[in-house]
Amino acid sequence: MQTVSEVMTRDVRFVAPQESLQRAAQMMDELHVGALPVCDGEQLIGMVTDRDITVRGVATGRAPGEAHVDEVMSKDVRWVFEDQSLDDVMVQMADSQIRRIPVVTHDEQHKLVGIVSLGDVATRTPDTAQKQDVEDVVEMVSSPSAPGRQASKT
Repeated sequence: MQTVSEVMTRDVRFVAPQESLQRAAQMMDELHVGALPVCDGEQLIGMVTDRDITVRGVATGRAPGEAHVDEVMSKDVRWVFEDQSLDDVMVQMADSQIRRIPVVTHDEQHKLVGIVSLGDVATRTPDTAQKQDVEDVVEMVSSPSAPGRQASKT
């Protein structure tokens, strides 16, 4: 059984809650990612996605250079520990319809130590059966949410 620490991406860049939406978008462009963890110091406090910036920010009239990340970020973020099994993580991803989950420390501060994505699991897992599980999770994550459901796409 593989654990999160075996496949996660370490040294993850994050954005501060008081950074502008424009700076968050620039970081996403530089890093070629669609989501960034939001940290107060090293403590994970949320996630912001390109969709958050566009729909919660720009579409509601916030100026990207003036509005802050904490105005549009998702605050109730799912997270995992690096010693959790990949099977547990994939169940969380499927249930929540999310493609990536921050990895935090066990202490009360929940310091960000990495991130695990479906892509990490798919490309860093030698187990054929687990690759089939990844395909199943991708299908579940990619199916549309029920109308009115508040699903965070982080």
